[in-house]
Amino acid sequence: MNNRNLIRFDWAIKRLLRNKANFTVLEGFLSELLKEKITIETILESEGNQKFENDKFNRVDILVKNSKSELVIVEMQNQNEYDYFHRMAYGTSKVITEYISVGEPYRNVKKVYSINIVYFDLGQGDDYIYYGKTDFVGIHKKDKLKLSDKQVEILGKNEPFEIFPEYYVIKVNQFNDNAISTLDEWIYYLKNNEIKDNFTAQGINKAKELLRVDKLSDEELVNYKKYQEDLRYSASMAWTMKVDEEDRVRKEEALNKTISIAKGMKIDGMPTEIIQKYTGLTEEEINSI
Repeated sequence: MNNRNLIRFDWAIKRLLRNKANFTVLEGFLSELLKEKITIETILESEGNQKFENDKFNRVDILVKNSKSELVIVEMQNQNEYDYFHRMAYGTSKVITEYISVGEPYRNVKKVYSINIVYFDLGQGDDYIYYGKTDFVGIHKKDKLKLSDKQVEILGKNEPFEIFPEYYVIKVNQFNDNAISTLDEWIYYLKNNEIKDNFTAQGINKAKELLRVDKLSDEELVNYKKYQEDLRYSASMAWTMKVDEEDRVRKEEALNKTISIAKGMKIDGMPTEIIQKYTGLTEEEINSI
């Protein structure tokens, strides 16, 4: 079996892993990340569950309801988005409001986990997995706000953060390929499209069997190759734009330096033709300084 020729997880999650027979793969990944046994009840309808010609417009790659009726957003993003944190906040807010009916009490608000797998350098930080939750800390006494005994009894929660969305950010490209934990094994696959024979993470053996490129149908293979080509094209365009911007900045800096030199020569009373000779500026440009 070729463990080095596996389908990218971001493509598989949009197409293959929505099949109930394949839930084991996604359940394994989520169980390792959330550190609890996750059983998927259903894949819910969301904007990202529908087919778009361009996947980057999807708000959510996949929306899962687990056995505790909690909602899990799994979103994967390849291209740099400076407002991605806003996108995370919007995604959880929209899911919360979509899954509570008018007239329902607020205690029926669903718990949401937002799992963001990004292939670009989101924010600043040296780790490759980040976790965020909502705590309320006293400004003066620095104590954490707790639920009352009655709230614990009625709501079945022990801490306020259990009510609010929790966020995970996995910065795939920052992983150093040293798979120390079973969660690292999943991240190794996310980065390299490879699952080693000694990996033992939950669901990973099923992924190794299911997500082989040579198991795709002819139609799926064509679509997958197109997806890969689209990713390469997008990466190439992003690189080209970066190079163009760097080139523009260099030219602008060089021009500003030249203008500064010309301004000094002009202050010193040098003739326009001499300034032209040593700076390459036109007579009009020199007169406008």
